[in-house]
Amino acid sequence: MIICMNRGSKPKGNVEIKWSSNFAYAIGLMASDGNVSKDGRHITFVSKDKEQIENFAKCLDIDNKISPHKSGSTSKDSFRIQFGDVTFILFLKDIGITSAKSKTIGSVLVPKKYFFDYLRGEFDGDGSIYSYWDKRWKSSFMFYLCFASASNKHIIWLQNEINNCLNFTGHITKSKNSSVFQLKYGKADSIKIIEKMYCNSSSVHLSRKKLKIDKILAIVAK
Repeated sequence: MIICMNRGSKPKGNVEIKWSSNFAYAIGLMASDGNVSKDGRHITFVSKDKEQIENFAKCLDIDNKISPHKSGSTSKDSFRIQFGDVTFILFLKDIGITSAKSKTIGSVLVPKKYFFDYLRGEFDGDGSIYSYWDKRWKSSFMFYLCFASASNKHIIWLQNEINNCLNFTGHITKSKNSSVFQLKYGKADSIKIIEKMYCNSSSVHLSRKKLKIDKILAIVAK
């Protein structure tokens, strides 16, 4: 079930808890890539794309410093923003986003009006799109839109919500050697989801993923 939870504005310096296109997008990023500290006092968001961090900060209207970051598991450079906001963290818990959420997250309580803004955030966080020419049929171009999560409950929730909105189910896969579940949609269904996620040309999004989508859709349109 998607519901609306709105607690009104916050004092200057804290996140304003008010649903909007941008706020829902940031919640999608939090659900996929954000981290709530175990002490329940801080939020950390890390990405290899500085634009992703900038978008996250813009959508939450925060001006905390964006810093270079290296994790112990990778030598690749990335970026990080961290801030404290106990009230916002409690709100996240209320809607289903907690610390240690990776394998336990289930449904996220998002207003139906903003579901596809939220979904665009999830896609920019943990989603992907890939394409190929199918050699079995002449000039057959295929592509798939994918959403990923280590939580099967969350993937099933996403599948159900998309089905409720657009009336198609996609399919869920998981490789034997992977801990990640993937919700995949074929070409026709992907196009409908993309139209909903990017229905507003001014919506905040990660440029490199949108560029990849545009290139794929340009091939389809030929």
